[in-house]
Amino acid sequence: MKKIVVVEDDLFMRDELMDIFGKAGYETGCVTNFYQTIEELERQKADLVLLDLQLPGRNGFEICKELKRRQSVPVLVLTSRDQLKDELHALELGADEYLTKPCPAARLLARTENLLKRFAGREGMLDGDGFFFDYRTYTIYVDETATLLSEKEGTVLQELLQRKGEVVKKELLFQALWGTTEFIDENALQVTMTRLRKSLHKVGLRDKIETVRGIGYRIKCTE
Repeated sequence: MKKIVVVEDDLFMRDELMDIFGKAGYETGCVTNFYQTIEELERQKADLVLLDLQLPGRNGFEICKELKRRQSVPVLVLTSRDQLKDELHALELGADEYLTKPCPAARLLARTENLLKRFAGREGMLDGDGFFFDYRTYTIYVDETATLLSEKEGTVLQELLQRKGEVVKKELLFQALWGTTEFIDENALQVTMTRLRKSLHKVGLRDKIETVRGIGYRIKCTE
């Protein structure tokens, strides 16, 4: 059963949406702490996120952008904001669908079903802009080609993709790879990075990883 998580601060609207999806056979969840929305969504493991834009704390645009950096989960924006500029901005940030309130239940369910079909098979995938990465098996998919990484390479790539566009500090990578930041030879990390770069190069993904001198690494992505 697919799980729909509703991010909506209006209590009556939230209950109505959860009722619509529940009656349609979906498992439902919701976010009520809008200052920790990303953490809540990751904890609930949504198959699709229904996202309002006007929220307390962080707005829906910011949430959409960060969520799509961290997960390959479909995001359906449902909002009262009916300006074209808002729709285009949401889509640029990674939203997969944009509907305005009020929206007939039949249309909402049809768009939801369509999105879930489009994303079928991408569970556990991270979008790397030009490739997908399955962090459960450490496999890179470029077009129809699959390439298996070593555990260390896969661990580093997962950390970079989950913080796509941000600088990932070396200390965080030490912790992810070896469970500590103490007594780690930095050369060991450099060896792993070199191997990962070579693996990416072999599948046509050149210069995807940028070194930020003295700090860490960043994976390049389109904005």
